[in-house]
Amino acid sequence: MVEDVGVKRNSKVLKTCRKYLNHVQKSVFEGEISDKDLRKLKWELGRVIDCESDQIAIYTFSTLRYTSKEMIGYHVEYDNVI
Repeated sequence: MVEDVGVKRNSKVLKTCRKYLNHVQKSVFEGEISDKDLRKLKWELGRVIDCESDQIAIYTFSTLRYTSKEMIGYHVEYDNVI
């Protein structure tokens, strides 16, 4: 998930996303999430953001078979990264 929200709402979005995903960069989150929790996350974010000026992009993968991740430089490894 990638977010681009206004400064006034940034801390609320950050707090909400951290409940469900790993915070890997300033506005980037990743991790495995159940369908139920994804619905809850979307609902919570919908209550926090301004739909006229904020953006949230959620990327989902139906299988991990064809995904990979390459990191260059400092990074933290998580067990549930997709």
